[in-house]
Amino acid sequence: MAALLASASVPAPDYPLVTLSSEGVVLIYGRDEAAIEAGRLLADHLDVTVMLKQLDEMMPSAATVFPIVKGTIRSAKGHFGAFELAIDDYARPRPSSRDRFVLDAPRSGVTSRCDIVLDLSGGMPLFPAHELRDGYLRADPNDPAAVLRAVLTARDLVGSFDKPKYVDVTPALCAHSRSKRTGCHRCLDLCPTGAITPVGDHVAIDPNICAGCGQCAAACPTGAASYALPPADTQLQRIRAMLLTYRENNGANAVLLFHDSPHGMPLIDALARHGDGLPANVLPFAVNEITQLGLEAVVGAFAYGVSAVRFLLRAKPRHDVTGLSQTIAMAEAILSGLGFEGRRVAIVETDDPDALGEHLAAIGTLAAVAAPATFKTVGKRRDLLRFGLSELHRLAPKPVDVIALPQGAPVGAISVDTSGCTLCLSCVSACPTGALRDDPERPVLKFVEDACVQCGLCQSTCPEKVISLKPQIDFRAARASAVIIKEEEPALCVRCGTAFGVKSTIDRIAAKLEGRHWMYPAGDKRIAALRMCADCRVIVMSEQQFDPFKGVPERTPPRTTDDYLRQRDGKD
Repeated sequence: MAALLASASVPAPDYPLVTLSSEGVVLIYGRDEAAIEAGRLLADHLDVTVMLKQLDEMMPSAATVFPIVKGTIRSAKGHFGAFELAIDDYARPRPSSRDRFVLDAPRSGVTSRCDIVLDLSGGMPLFPAHELRDGYLRADPNDPAAVLRAVLTARDLVGSFDKPKYVDVTPALCAHSRSKRTGCHRCLDLCPTGAITPVGDHVAIDPNICAGCGQCAAACPTGAASYALPPADTQLQRIRAMLLTYRENNGANAVLLFHDSPHGMPLIDALARHGDGLPANVLPFAVNEITQLGLEAVVGAFAYGVSAVRFLLRAKPRHDVTGLSQTIAMAEAILSGLGFEGRRVAIVETDDPDALGEHLAAIGTLAAVAAPATFKTVGKRRDLLRFGLSELHRLAPKPVDVIALPQGAPVGAISVDTSGCTLCLSCVSACPTGALRDDPERPVLKFVEDACVQCGLCQSTCPEKVISLKPQIDFRAARASAVIIKEEEPALCVRCGTAFGVKSTIDRIAAKLEGRHWMYPAGDKRIAALRMCADCRVIVMSEQQFDPFKGVPERTPPRTTDDYLRQRDGKD
């Protein structure tokens, strides 16, 4: 209990809000009378339009209370208060319809805008992760209770509503793209709602669509995307307070159970009321979304003395949890590499409190670090991860220097085939974190592993395709200076001695051109211009009256219309 109180006493900073406004314009999309009946229930509260896939077997009502049209939704975008639907086969019934609907000629490509969409079509959802899209309500038309619940929910969606701005983006830190080359795309791959889109060299997150799963922030290697409920450092402060207090009160073999309030709290409550409750060494830790937790939270928890971590999810999660699975895979690789035996990190997918209790009881006794760390959490997510890894390595049962990680890890090194590298330094220009560096005095390529985020921009930018990524943790990297990957002798200008390039590259270019190109015949003094700096090359060309077109066969002058007319008239 003391540990839970200590965690709850850590203050959380305020977070920004996003306001969504609705004027009550609702489109009910259906296939049969269920949609029309839903329209009747909402007609006194909202501005209703009912659109059915087919109207052939429908009978018009005696009085028109709301529009009923025919159409098929081809695509949908937008958010609560600003939905935009693309409709095909759109047709309005004629006012003269009596025993059946007589329709105008159908049209395709019609755009409809509304505040709320009530989908009773029974088909595929219009949006990915549709349960997370505010203002989009979907129910099975064959389930009257589900339809009524959706109608009652839609009835109240009028006015202004505030929602948290879950994620903040710092474009300057984003490693998505450089020079139209794509690098990091972790957040784009993981976002279940499609709220993230590329915008030039960075990505943008639409706060109106974002549902707050937090997978983008958990996976972001640079900290460009940061979660606000709460920030990563506050989250780790709560974990620290809980585990240190637990140990101060003679607690041992702590198991940290991450859960959300809507799903986890009822299960834990039911287990306490109707069962034996949680095991004494299991510490429940409530978060806004389970998927908001990143690698820094897991690593920090083990450094603070936890023996195992479990993530409690629904039996059927509301959205894809690939990001969390990747985090667990990385954490397991790190822990097993450092000598932590047993299954330390895992997901518990259940809606049954008894199954939850059985799983937690089966964890058994797992050894934690002998002397837990006490470091305070300061900085961004990557700083927290870096320091947590350092402390965990110091306290590990079997510390090693290098641990291989799964693909997609936010830390690692690069491998360069130096035989094919020309030291063009395109990778240095593309690197968003400064992990790849050059030297203004000589041709050299340096690498700082601690700064590498495995974005892949160097790999996609390299014209020679000699760079590959190596996801790993080298615990020596934090204390290591820049490593020289390749260094060559500079090319010196034969006229003034200024260093202006890579000697091997200049020699290779000169060898390829001399005697093989009409501008550089064998033995010609013009070949020396290739071995000069830019300034001397211009001076020599001016002094020698160098004509690049000398020796080129004269081209036939272009013929004009007048030439053809003179030829026709016999004047030429």
